Amino acid sequence: MMFSGFSKKMAVCALGLAMCVGAGGALAADVIKIKIAYGNNVGEPNDKAVREWGRLMKERSKGQVEFQYFPSSQLGSQKDVTEQLTIGSNVITISDGGFLMDYVPAFGVTYLPYIYDNQEQLFKLVDSDLFKDLSKQLEAKGLYIVHSKWIYGVRNMLATKAATKPEDLKGLKIRVPNIRLSNEMMNAMGATATPMPLAEAYPALMQGVINGAENPIPVLYGGKMFEGAKFLLMTRHQVNLSSWIAGTSFIKKLPPEVVQMLKETGEEAGKFLDKENEIADKDAVKKMEAAGVKVVEVDRAAFKTAMKDFPNRFAKEFPPEVMNKVYSIIGSK
Repeated sequence: MMFSGFSKKMAVCALGLAMCVGAGGALAADVIKIKIAYGNNVGEPNDKAVREWGRLMKERSKGQVEFQYFPSSQLGSQKDVTEQLTIGSNVITISDGGFLMDYVPAFGVTYLPYIYDNQEQLFKLVDSDLFKDLSKQLEAKGLYIVHSKWIYGVRNMLATKAATKPEDLKGLKIRVPNIRLSNEMMNAMGATATPMPLAEAYPALMQGVINGAENPIPVLYGGKMFEGAKFLLMTRHQVNLSSWIAGTSFIKKLPPEVVQMLKETGEEAGKFLDKENEIADKDAVKKMEAAGVKVVEVDRAAFKTAMKDFPNRFAKEFPPEVMNKVYSIIGSK
């Protein structure tokens, strides 16, 4: 058995784990079961990549680690699940800088709009001392970054009218996640931010409560937003880096070898996700066009110019010294 090197001390079962953990975190049962929580629907690129991660993990651990999948927010909202992590539940969930800045404010730099043009820049940030320091601060708050080289997608917008520049968005109510950074971002882009859970966006759009939504293209398609909004605005306002997080106390109960495998297989699954996103983007655009959606190429330079001072709105969270480090790391400003 692959864990034969671990001590076999008397074990106790705790925190709902499907394993028994003895003194010093030693493994005493054959299988570790970990719940994987995320908001995406079955069949979306993120869901496929999560299952690939689980396959790799089971293979690498020789069946000693198994994932249990909870898509479509089955374990609750992102906030609810994160609270479960802080009390040691055997859960790993997806998150991002916009949400994690509630715990470590400067973490929001990974979620800023029109700062990163590609995933390579974001991965440079992930490998930096700045990101490592932010991760340590988060760990002290009870949350552990399992891995972060995971691109949820490039975020664009579906709307009820065409728009090519910021002023064209005036008067449009656009659904955003209930995150301060997302709210202020959409308002700064020219629209009126309307925060609500993703699951509520479709009925709100069909009832005229909102005029559109933003998200990666496959998510917009999967949520059938195109039935109520016929213009796909290629704003490319965020390259959405995601982090998979667990509770610090839960991670400490796992054998170090398992934690290392989670990191390595997670990054491998992230590369799988890149390919799935590319395929799904093209497929979703094709299907939405067949349903009458018009793809609109915006003046991205105009949006980028309008948003260049956006980080200044968060001077406390992203002071000049932090932003200068970011620009230096990614080689851009």
